[in-house]
Amino acid sequence: MENNPNSSRTDRKLIERNRRNQMKALYSMLNSLVPHHNSRESTSLPDQLDEAANYIKRLQTNLERMKERKESLMGVKTSTTSSASTGPKSPEIQIHEMGSSLVIALTTGSNSRFIFNETIRILHEEGAEIVNANFSVVEDTVFHTIHLTVGQTAADYRAARISERLMKFVSDADA
Repeated sequence: MENNPNSSRTDRKLIERNRRNQMKALYSMLNSLVPHHNSRESTSLPDQLDEAANYIKRLQTNLERMKERKESLMGVKTSTTSSASTGPKSPEIQIHEMGSSLVIALTTGSNSRFIFNETIRILHEEGAEIVNANFSVVEDTVFHTIHLTVGQTAADYRAARISERLMKFVSDADA
């Protein structure tokens, strides 16, 4: 029974040593995350903790200041754009025929998610071969450009039919 008290005392010492080593490693990790002006000087642990706390407070202050600035900039931006547009942007389409090729320029609002997909579906139904499709976004407007070929046989008829279907689709989507 004499070994039990020594064994438990040894266990407690080992547990305490592990706890101190873990705390030392955590302090070291915290200290490594804080920028230091003079890294050659060794600072005491309480000073390191004060420095870390002050650094975190400065970061919080900067974050709040940046959030306020962002909100003020967003407020200016939304007020200028809201006066220019009164609601969701209506889709617009322009179709340019160049022989057996077509270039489609589709302009939609950022809230019109499926108009581009439906346009592509119609083009596939008509047997058009899409050569290139891309888009760009400016504020709340999306500009889609689609380059396609309709083939040599009956190109005029197919181009006219595609134009007619797309114009009808866009006008129906606008309603």
